[in-house]
Amino acid sequence: MSRALLQSGIELEYDTIGSPDDEALLLVMGFTAQLTAWPDDFCKLLADAGRFVIRYDNRDCGLSSKLDGQLVDTMAIMTAMASGQPLPTVPYSLSDMAADGIGLLDHLGIERAHIAGASMGGMIVQTMAIEHPHRVRSMVSIMSTTGESHVGQAAPEVLSVLIAPPPADREAYIASSVNSLVWQSKKYQDAERTKNEAAANFDRMFYPEGSSRQLAAIVSSGDRAAALPGVTAPTLVIHGRDDTLITPSGGMRTAELIPGANLLLVADMGHDLPEQLFALVAASIATHTRLA
Repeated sequence: MSRALLQSGIELEYDTIGSPDDEALLLVMGFTAQLTAWPDDFCKLLADAGRFVIRYDNRDCGLSSKLDGQLVDTMAIMTAMASGQPLPTVPYSLSDMAADGIGLLDHLGIERAHIAGASMGGMIVQTMAIEHPHRVRSMVSIMSTTGESHVGQAAPEVLSVLIAPPPADREAYIASSVNSLVWQSKKYQDAERTKNEAAANFDRMFYPEGSSRQLAAIVSSGDRAAALPGVTAPTLVIHGRDDTLITPSGGMRTAELIPGANLLLVADMGHDLPEQLFALVAASIATHTRLA
């Protein structure tokens, strides 16, 4: 693991897999998820396919910078958006998080990279492609959406699991992790594996405070519907038909808005990346980046 100090003052924890002589592939993870949510074996498949893989912890997550004490009222933000009122000030936006990833490329001396993001990470890489097009070779948006309220919406009971405050006690945290089975790929659900991953996540970094600020960044940034048709990077959208957290319409709408985008709908994939789908997803990304 390494650490990069960005010009903004944010420090990002990151690591790399593969040869720096290969074209770079920047992986951006989702809401509250640490870089380890891109599994080592999955990253190795991408590296073996000729990509210099870079994964990192987003700000307010994992071992990257924390904005301790900067409280946000996400309900006030959502109320303001619904009523058309000015939004309350938020600590940062998706644009700031996108700039973090670009700053990491600067730190590594990489001019242009392929970018792939999952869930909130998909929103971040979409923002990169919109705001930093000259830095992007190609984009892959995975299990994500456009930010529009009429697509990709989770069922209330699924969303409530995502935003529920996690137990601070380690054993209770691990036990509660099985609640996430509600959005995982039904065909490949494994409660024991989920608990083991939760234990590893807790031991690496337990930081629930960051979730409210990341959620505020998502909500306050609005939708990207007007900007996505201007994306010029070759784009692949991957979405699971079994996704109940960001439903498939989010991915379908993303592909619809981006000119020339390819859409891969995976029948047995939920809002996760199970080991049984590593080869399919990695091969799809490798082929897309090669053709791009």
